[in-house]
Amino acid sequence: MQESTVTVKGQTTVPQPVREALHVQPGEKLCWHVMPDGSVVVRAKNRSILDMAGLLTAPKGKKVKVDDMNAWAAT
Repeated sequence: MQESTVTVKGQTTVPQPVREALHVQPGEKLCWHVMPDGSVVVRAKNRSILDMAGLLTAPKGKKVKVDDMNAWAAT
């Protein structure tokens, strides 16, 4: 597990192994998501959504409702 310290200005340094795993370069943005259970998901904003086109295919005959895809929004 990697650690960093938050400064009085609310800043922190992302540890090198984390930067490498996320393929983050200087100047790239990180997106922070606080989940309902209090966990935090951090994602590198270094890819366009268009890069993901065709990445997933739905199983034949199986459809998923939008509400089911957004399970974290349901409370």
